[in-house]
Amino acid sequence: MNIDRMEFMGWMERIMERFDLLGERFENAQRQKSTIDGEELLDNQDLFMMLKVSSRSLQRYRSSGKLPYYTISGKLYYKLSDVNQFIRESFSASQKINKDK
Repeated sequence: MNIDRMEFMGWMERIMERFDLLGERFENAQRQKSTIDGEELLDNQDLFMMLKVSSRSLQRYRSSGKLPYYTISGKLYYKLSDVNQFIRESFSASQKINKDK
């Protein structure tokens, strides 16, 4: 069976359009999974990279109640607004300690 170049290019173009469509659907599904009530959720790996802390430090923050978290299907998640609030409070606490010295 011989396929001419134009027919081949047409098939390849349709295949690539399907890949693009699947990629968009996948990205949308990923975004929907990582949000709750329109707010972005972060997992432990995200916080390790963002805060540059160890898993033990995150555990300490959770245990002390400084960093609110949510468990969904056995996995820990943090609301982005809670993380931002935690960072602000930590920053202002360290500034207060430095001023007292």
